[in-house]
Amino acid sequence: MSLKSLRSVSPWSWIPSLYLAQGLPYVIVMTVSVIMYKRLGISNDDIAFYTSWLYLPWVIKPLWSPLVDALRTKRFWIVTMQLVIGAALAGVALTIPGPDFFRYSLAVFWLLAFSSATHDIAADGFYILALDDHQQATFVGIRSTFYRIAMVAGQGLLVMLAGHLETASILGLGGNIAAAWSITIGVIGALFIGFAIYHLWALPSPVSDSTRTAERSGQVFGEFLSTFAEFFRKDNIGLTLAFLLLYRLGEAQLVKMISPFMLDSTAKGGLGMTTEQVGLAYGTVGIIALAVGGILGGLAIARKGLQYWIWPMALIIHIPDAVFVVLSIYQPSNIIIVSAATALEQFGYGFGFASYMMYMLYVARGTHSTAHYALCTGIMALGMMLPGMFSGWIQSQLGYTNFFIWVLIATIPSFILARTVRVDPEFGMKKA
Repeated sequence: MSLKSLRSVSPWSWIPSLYLAQGLPYVIVMTVSVIMYKRLGISNDDIAFYTSWLYLPWVIKPLWSPLVDALRTKRFWIVTMQLVIGAALAGVALTIPGPDFFRYSLAVFWLLAFSSATHDIAADGFYILALDDHQQATFVGIRSTFYRIAMVAGQGLLVMLAGHLETASILGLGGNIAAAWSITIGVIGALFIGFAIYHLWALPSPVSDSTRTAERSGQVFGEFLSTFAEFFRKDNIGLTLAFLLLYRLGEAQLVKMISPFMLDSTAKGGLGMTTEQVGLAYGTVGIIALAVGGILGGLAIARKGLQYWIWPMALIIHIPDAVFVVLSIYQPSNIIIVSAATALEQFGYGFGFASYMMYMLYVARGTHSTAHYALCTGIMALGMMLPGMFSGWIQSQLGYTNFFIWVLIATIPSFILARTVRVDPEFGMKKA
């Protein structure tokens, strides 16, 4: 495609759909799978342990990013991964009604997770190649907005659809939970086949998005190993790794148990909510509050800088976790009360998480900022994966109220580390 024809392809024709396609599989793997397995009768121990393993592709994706960079084009990877994601979702839908569905659906979720992580690498790389600096700045808010819309659509609307089908009399689905979830996941699978067909037509073909030669591919891999080693030679790298791994020690355990807590009966210590109610309170109201908190947190850092906010944001992100202690004690049935409490916790998480994201940008500064930031995100995912694996077992031993108290105790390392790390006082502050 010529440069002239490339310019004629409006970014509006592909950025919104591309970042919807990036966000949906992630939220399905990380959150929707938890709700689905809970409704299908899987224990909290197994849900937390096995779905936490699904974080692994995002932990290690920096290791194969040179292959995505060297083999074929980013455009090729995007379209191909969307086809694979669609096929994987169809595979999950087909395994749900069958025997031993937990084992087989998890295997397909693994394929979905690796495909989604690879799609992330290609999509973010394509964004850089297809847009000039001015366009990148112009559309960075648009891509972020549509990624958040994907979170609401997946964690909210998709869950509400499944909940509606669980009780609907149409097609004879009333009470057939497996069929309801099979249809819901299958619909998203068909959507991704549509994404692939659309992006095959809509994505531009920038000249810079070309297949590298074998010589250049080897050079890229060598550069990657060099930048990997350079990351671990940074000043105070031990403190940095501790902050990245432990800052969300409590949240990593909490997030795995929120949906099971809401869905479990009051006799088991839960709230006894329906699937639709969880989709509304946690997946819609909660995610909107999360997005608003994130935006305001970013604006706050822009005014005062990261060093000023890193300690207050440690308080703001963790103290609202206490609402789940209160909810577990009183077990309110009012959806408005539950939604308001969830919104408070999610708003605090979004606001406080802004400091964590900015700290990763601070650590990644330098010649190889893109690769180092990718390593930071991998360590971030590891910090969510490992504590989340055992959260179900801890909850089953303690019960919901004591588990949520334990979550508050697990936030203590983040307060210590937020007091210990130091950043440039000017970093993050808007320049005159």
